Amino acid sequence: MPHDAAWEHVTGRALYTDDLPHRSAHVLHAWPLQVFAAHARIDSLDASAARTMPGVARVLTSEDVPGLNDFGELGDEPLFPTEVQFHGQAVAWVLADTLEQARLASEAIEISYTELPSIITIQEAIAAEQFQGPQATLQRGDADTALASAPHRLSGGIDIQGQEHFYLETQVSFATVDEGGQVFIQSSTQAPSHTQEVVARVLGIDASQVTVQCLRMGGGFGGKETNANPFAAVAALGAVLTGRPVNVRLNRTQDLTLTGKRGGFHATWEAGLDDEGHILALKAVMTADGGFSIDLSPAVVSRALCHIDNAYYLPNVHVTGRIARTNKTSHTAFRGFGAPSGMIVTEDLLGQAATKLGLTHEEIRRRNFYAPGQSTPYGQVVSQATRMNDMWEQLKDTSGYDARMREVADFNAAHQHVKRGLAITPVKFGVSFNKPVLNQAGALVLIYRDGSVLINHGGTEMGQGLHQKMLQVAASALGVPLRRVRLAPTRTDKVPNSSATSASTGSDLNGGAVKNACELILDRLAPVAASQLGVHPNDVRITGGVVSGLGTGRTLEWADLVETAYQQRVSLSAAGYYRTEGLHFDPSTYQGHAFKYYSRGVAVAEVEVNGFTGAYTTRQVDLLHDVGSSLSPLIDLGQIEGAFVQGAGWLTQEDLRWDTSDGPNRGKLLTQAASTYKLPSFSELPQQFNVDLYIHPTDDGSIYGSKAVGEPPLMLAIAVREALRAAAAAFGEPGRQVELPSPATPEAVYWALDAVRQPAPAPAPAPALAAD
Repeated sequence: MPHDAAWEHVTGRALYTDDLPHRSAHVLHAWPLQVFAAHARIDSLDASAARTMPGVARVLTSEDVPGLNDFGELGDEPLFPTEVQFHGQAVAWVLADTLEQARLASEAIEISYTELPSIITIQEAIAAEQFQGPQATLQRGDADTALASAPHRLSGGIDIQGQEHFYLETQVSFATVDEGGQVFIQSSTQAPSHTQEVVARVLGIDASQVTVQCLRMGGGFGGKETNANPFAAVAALGAVLTGRPVNVRLNRTQDLTLTGKRGGFHATWEAGLDDEGHILALKAVMTADGGFSIDLSPAVVSRALCHIDNAYYLPNVHVTGRIARTNKTSHTAFRGFGAPSGMIVTEDLLGQAATKLGLTHEEIRRRNFYAPGQSTPYGQVVSQATRMNDMWEQLKDTSGYDARMREVADFNAAHQHVKRGLAITPVKFGVSFNKPVLNQAGALVLIYRDGSVLINHGGTEMGQGLHQKMLQVAASALGVPLRRVRLAPTRTDKVPNSSATSASTGSDLNGGAVKNACELILDRLAPVAASQLGVHPNDVRITGGVVSGLGTGRTLEWADLVETAYQQRVSLSAAGYYRTEGLHFDPSTYQGHAFKYYSRGVAVAEVEVNGFTGAYTTRQVDLLHDVGSSLSPLIDLGQIEGAFVQGAGWLTQEDLRWDTSDGPNRGKLLTQAASTYKLPSFSELPQQFNVDLYIHPTDDGSIYGSKAVGEPPLMLAIAVREALRAAAAAFGEPGRQVELPSPATPEAVYWALDAVRQPAPAPAPAPALAAD
């Protein structure tokens, strides 16, 4: 089935949050007063002139907050700060009849501040020992002893850049207040319940007095998990203080400068391997750029550590994770969380180890795969371990990997200034929230007398097709045609206390809750149908809207059964609930059963690189991704394609840049528009793009045997990076190491291939022995 709103998306009929204010009267529009300094103390702020300007209804400052002036969980994210922590932070908001009036009034606010010392890069934070939050350690075995005795040792480091979400719809919230003081917020948020909690805290009222609805989002990718909250709070505060509807919608530049990104990492590592290329030991330190506050960085670091193994068995491990505090926007969730950054570390070391040991990149990876019964460094046995080998061989066969590797070698031998590279890489991604308490969901299913069905669930739709999957789950569970089921917008007064739609758990959690609600209703309907059909309730079957009994030719229409149940005063609604069983994880020891199951994928990528410029073309990509028994194959194919392209953008094109000079613009985000931040476009798509689903039902109790598909495919793009490494290596003598930055932009690829073209440095002379 196609996406439930696909037609509305492409015709422009789909309504988003910013379409709603135009249907209301007397709406106020908000504009932020931003301070363009990386770190500064506010000395004074005078908004008296702004308040008298045409159309201005209110200027919001910290003095107007009746509750808590903070939208974070640890008190480190003030809504109206008195100390600026990043370049462009908002310290006040103007509400006016038009956006232009609000903008002009913001320029009339008189503000003075004193600039303070700032830290912009991770390296500066490490040097200044500026860290925040907990430090984490993942440990198994004795990494030091294993390193000391390893036949081969190598070390390295890599700076892994962050990534801008760049969702098509920027941050937006629209708030109104009714005659009873009930606050209603339409928000582009991935976490309506969290938004509700933050708004209630800022307003100093009960959560029951705040309702948050998310109609749909024009993209989220993690950027609207916590980042939507301050803008909803501003809109709600303005609506409460003025009694008028308030719309907060950021333009693109404001969105880029005010919101967090995928945080970058600085990683150093040391590894020991045997002669066959098996990893014997890994020691690493991963330092995340958290920005100015904690936000979700501890969970990001946790997932990075829990995925540093990727698909490989690491017998002796010691990995430290820590969070640097920098004067940047508070970095936050992004598709894959910290897992992609963790995986890059091990993929980087294997790429270098293959060269050092004279093994192929394919062979060294395959040799290190998990075997059945082996466990991760955090103590969880890797289920379905044989699937990775099966998928690996299947994709090698269908992509013609071995033959193409020979073709690439022939091409490179015949071309001096253009080289090709081919690589195959795996993905093993654990599915569940790192924090067990978040692995729960609710749903509300209503059946009306005519047999039509309305479902509500706590997940949000950001284009990923979650609503379509929930419609299919409900129709399958009830045994009715899909056309009889409708879905209502996500609202906190229908399904309370919902977790954010993130961590690839949307279908698992909400699907489980919807299915549970449907089954509760079916349990009530079965005796009603049994009495009509003359069978035992256990023998009632509903398929395609037709109710039948085993062993009898009699049938009922679904609508007739529902009406009969109503006449017999049988409840036709149910609140469903689901929680993921079997999860436990101790963050103090980094041990436990952290994930419900593992999703896997394999990618083969072929690139062609120009030796004069470093410019490259992705010639062909072949993907095979494990979806279990897909809930909606067409939706999943789209998710895999989109995730791969977004991952390739992160690893090869999207280059976040801040001004690190000591000049007046220190700390400024330099890539604050599509003209300076290069997003993947159609021209960067693989010339040949093959995607296959590995469909084998899972046996772990997930919804209808399916597997998550939101985040895992993003990391399939690692194959493109490794193919670029192989192509760059082809410009030099065999055996030369290639150090490839992240992102591997054409400039970075050029400097990498140019380095291997130079004569190899002479080995350092052995140190002279000291005289006795």
